[in-house]
Amino acid sequence: MELYTYYRSTSSYRVRIALALKGLGYQALPVNLLKGEQRGAEYVALNPQGRVPALRTDEGELLLQSPAIIEYLEEVYPQPALLPAAPALRARVRGVAAIIGCDVHPLHNVSVLNQLRQLGHDEAQVNQWIAHWISQGLAAVEALIGDQGFCFGEQPGLADVYLIPQVYAAERFTIDLGGYPRIRRVAALAAGHPAFASAHPSCQVDTPAQ
Repeated sequence: MELYTYYRSTSSYRVRIALALKGLGYQALPVNLLKGEQRGAEYVALNPQGRVPALRTDEGELLLQSPAIIEYLEEVYPQPALLPAAPALRARVRGVAAIIGCDVHPLHNVSVLNQLRQLGHDEAQVNQWIAHWISQGLAAVEALIGDQGFCFGEQPGLADVYLIPQVYAAERFTIDLGGYPRIRRVAALAAGHPAFASAHPSCQVDTPAQ
């Protein structure tokens, strides 16, 4: 498989975690968002939306959007499972993932932030926007996940795949995580898990040298 990715993209980060949890190898094909490579003719011909991630399967199919890619991986490579067996619990896990993927991350995507700047908002206002939406989303997640282990048990799953990149984004934007002890517990567990460690932005082929 081939993964079009960017080291600091949280949606790419999600897919990298899911691939690692399932023990699936892939070739990383970096798309530098800062240089605008996602808007280049060659990449747009592959992905008309001009965003990452995109996954080319072993069968040659090109898949877009991290939720769809992760669902594909879960269906084609069901073990280890990212979703529990019980339907109600599956829905709860998906709900937490959706809070992050649908309601939080899109509002601090670089395209949204650049639009705010173009509309005349200064950096203080942009940072206030970021802090508001990330903090609101994390507060909801904090109330919905469990008191032990990962988000919903001793093994990581779909909710953790979404949460850990969002924690990374929160730290990047200097959001105080002190009020989220459950989330900080999950983040600490993930930091010691090889799948999460290998997917971290600091460990990617396109990570800038320090």
